[in-house]
Amino acid sequence: MAEKLLEVKNVSKIFRIGGMLMGKKLVAVDDVSLEIAADKPVILSIVGESGCGKSTLCKMILRLHQPDMGTITLLGHDYADKKAYDPKQFKLDVQPIFQNPYESFSSRKTVDTYLYNTALRLGICKNRAEADKLIDETLHNVGMSLQVVKGKYQTQFSGGELQRISIARALLTRPKLIIADEPVAAIDASMKMNIVNLFKELKEKYQVSFIYITHDLSTAYYVSDYIATLYRGGLIEYGPAKDIMDNPAHPYTELLMNAVPRVGDKWKEGMAMPDMEDKEYSLTCCKFAPRCQYATEECRKGRPDMQDLGGERKVLCFHSLVKKNA
Repeated sequence: MAEKLLEVKNVSKIFRIGGMLMGKKLVAVDDVSLEIAADKPVILSIVGESGCGKSTLCKMILRLHQPDMGTITLLGHDYADKKAYDPKQFKLDVQPIFQNPYESFSSRKTVDTYLYNTALRLGICKNRAEADKLIDETLHNVGMSLQVVKGKYQTQFSGGELQRISIARALLTRPKLIIADEPVAAIDASMKMNIVNLFKELKEKYQVSFIYITHDLSTAYYVSDYIATLYRGGLIEYGPAKDIMDNPAHPYTELLMNAVPRVGDKWKEGMAMPDMEDKEYSLTCCKFAPRCQYATEECRKGRPDMQDLGGERKVLCFHSLVKKNA
């Protein structure tokens, strides 16, 4: 069996909303399984509307949340095995890029301070001269330079420039996996494609895999090798990006495809599905059944198992659209 860079297996995360007596449980991530092979770098996009569990799943992979059920394994090491966990090595192997680049850098420190801290405190470089060389080389690969960045504060850069610096900072450790959580959400539309194009270039240059968390479907389809669609905390469809784009298997994915025709479009308030209710997260039948035009009594009485459609495609549906169109 090929070695896996990352394996998320039957992972769930439950939050309590409200007080102990009258509060409710929200299953933010519900029995999600996915994996990334170690032999070839890929970009896996995790897509879905706000509240579907994308960022919670991302935070569990980054060890910012602990899963309540299931396991997460990085290069064969189970997250639950505390003896095998090396915090320094984890920071070298897994790096985050967050949504708002202005929040990634304090206005009280120069931006290059963060780059030097990463290079020197993690032991990547032995001294300042080595750090200068590594930082400058890495910044050049994202279209910037140490000369441009050095001594300046975050207020002296645009959002797009700061996000490029964030990407360079992540690359300094030569990670195996970068988790980008809505990295173009706070960037001007004119810069979005520049950033996602950069992901494609860096994937090959640095042999690094990306998990791209987004609700900007058009950039996800453009940049991805694989796409995982979440709905109400559950994984409902997974497969090669082109296959999903050309022939979605789940009715929800089909709905999303029809709703977002252009680069930069995303689920704005008017485009979101109506009546988002907490109870839908805990349905024991198909969670999408109350909104699905293809739903039958079978869908309303029980929850489907994940079906293997072949060609690395999976769908959580009793009556997948691929079968209907076959």
